[in-house]
Amino acid sequence: MEKPYVVYILECNDGTLYTGITCELERRLRQHGLGQASKYTRSRRPVTLRYVEAGGDRSWALRREWEIKQLTKEQKRKLIHERGISDGTAKELHYGK
Repeated sequence: MEKPYVVYILECNDGTLYTGITCELERRLRQHGLGQASKYTRSRRPVTLRYVEAGGDRSWALRREWEIKQLTKEQKRKLIHERGISDGTAKELHYGK
């Protein structure tokens, strides 16, 4: 059986938002923090986890990621505000240098 996937949004240190998917969130967040996950976030560290949406299989996650990427920055911020991780519990990722 395939592991359940999540869609997540990170806020980069320059204020931009990055959306991704994974079936192992902690491992993926560690990779982002170390600069090993994506070219985009590598130069924009530290990143802060702002939104996580659990779902089903990889197909669901890819569709949901695409839907979120179609939103404007303001719409993404609204999604984060309404259903995301509050500033009090947001997780800033500092790993390595």
